[in-house]
Amino acid sequence: MTDLMTLLACPRCDKSPLETTDDALHCNACKIDFPMIEKMPWMFAEPQAALGEWRGRLQFSLQKFSHEIAGLQEELKNEGLRALSRRRLTRYKKALESHRRSLQKLLRPVEIQSLQGNYESYLALRTRLPSEQGLNTYYANIHRDWAWGDKENKASLQQVRAVLHDHADLGIVLVLGAGAGRLAYDIHTELDCSTTVAMDFNPLLMLVAKTVTSGARLNLYEFPIAPLALDDDAVLRKLTAPAVVDENFHLVFGDVLRPPFPDESFDTVVTPWLIDIISEDLPILAARINNLLKDNGRWVNFGSLAFSSPEHALCYSPEETKAIVAESGFSDPYVSQATIPYMCSPASRHGRQERVFTFSAYKERAVSKPERHKALPDWIVTGQDPVPLNPSFRQQAMTTQIYSFIMSLIDGKRSIKDMAVVLENQKLMTKKEAEPAIRSFMTKMYDDSNKQPGF
Repeated sequence: MTDLMTLLACPRCDKSPLETTDDALHCNACKIDFPMIEKMPWMFAEPQAALGEWRGRLQFSLQKFSHEIAGLQEELKNEGLRALSRRRLTRYKKALESHRRSLQKLLRPVEIQSLQGNYESYLALRTRLPSEQGLNTYYANIHRDWAWGDKENKASLQQVRAVLHDHADLGIVLVLGAGAGRLAYDIHTELDCSTTVAMDFNPLLMLVAKTVTSGARLNLYEFPIAPLALDDDAVLRKLTAPAVVDENFHLVFGDVLRPPFPDESFDTVVTPWLIDIISEDLPILAARINNLLKDNGRWVNFGSLAFSSPEHALCYSPEETKAIVAESGFSDPYVSQATIPYMCSPASRHGRQERVFTFSAYKERAVSKPERHKALPDWIVTGQDPVPLNPSFRQQAMTTQIYSFIMSLIDGKRSIKDMAVVLENQKLMTKKEAEPAIRSFMTKMYDDSNKQPGF
């Protein structure tokens, strides 16, 4: 057993150990407190700003639910609705109302303890939460992990086993990007681990993991994208863990790009479904993982290889991935590839088979520790340097100007043809060019206005 406090360090200055109080961890060097959320350390480099931003995202999510519920109420006023449609809408509306209440209750610890942070705090430390990640970004994974996903969960653990020696001693394990926690839980309970630390930055996922692994049961609705039958658009699931986890399993809030742990603290680092979605280039991430591992420590990766960097050179193939790992102080990775089911909900017509790429590599030598991650460039942080007029910015500026001008022409009187004449008079484009361009723009606006909010 390893005390979690000995495995934590300040994500701002790397100081360890931190002082402990009843409800926070304190860094004397930075003079800052890291609060505890349901006994889980909140280890963001700027904890107050992170709490404030997540609280804002929670409020926005609840507002979206309220908006959708109001829209359903309006639809139900239609006396011409088919009986089955009315039944479906009524059920769905009640499910959304219940779901909103459940989220409010589950996320109460974040809302109650959230402090007033501001964006300037992020700028100063060059950290920020990913803008595309919301409270419900991986909501479906919760149900896969703790309700219906036994087949998928077993297949995932089997792939981890496939790259380990029989009866491998994993020692002190860190799972980065643990999500709702099922793989970390299975590794801890099924494999030989002395201590497991599972880290993620999403409060909803972590609070679910905390609740179920502690032995409680959660009732949450699943909302399949493509329902299998009439009553499958909102399915109430019972989320439970197979057994209560022991005291050597720990959950920590944190940012993979600013890992709040001392160097050489772990025997094993696991990265599930992470290396291809993170914003940091793989060689830098590999160096961070190297520094977290003890001598001869092991890096286990599991998941897809669907790199989506705007730079095509950074969208690595399996061969390049293996080479990068080996160049980063690790042994030549031992790889297992297999096709396993992925997100095949019994209530959904969606679901797929995923060819996963799993490897294990030992730390053979230490490498230089990368600089602390900087999510933002100097010209944003200081506000003093010129904003670069790169080709992408130039194109966006021109597009925004044209869109803004078109929007200003919407007065409830002008037709698309009338607007095309205005653009021609302003010498922006000919009427022949302008009319289809405006029609395309209006079509997108119309489609966007009719999109249903997602979960």
